[in-house]
Amino acid sequence: MNIPNIPSTNSKNSVPEARAALDQFKYEVANEIGVPLKQGYNGDLTSAQNGYVGGYMVKKMIDAQKRQMAGK
Repeated sequence: MNIPNIPSTNSKNSVPEARAALDQFKYEVANEIGVPLKQGYNGDLTSAQNGYVGGYMVKKMIDAQKRQMAGK
């Protein structure tokens, strides 16, 4: 059996410089959708709330990429 060489994922960012921008984006998205995300501990949030923030971040990034690819 030939198994493709798939890079493993880990907690390291491939572009460490983007960390601050992604964190800021996360808080902006959370605020926009009404999730009370704050700096530090957020254990009081449900997994659904956290998933909604992450999912909406992905949706916004995909939409932005589509606009860029369309030349808008």
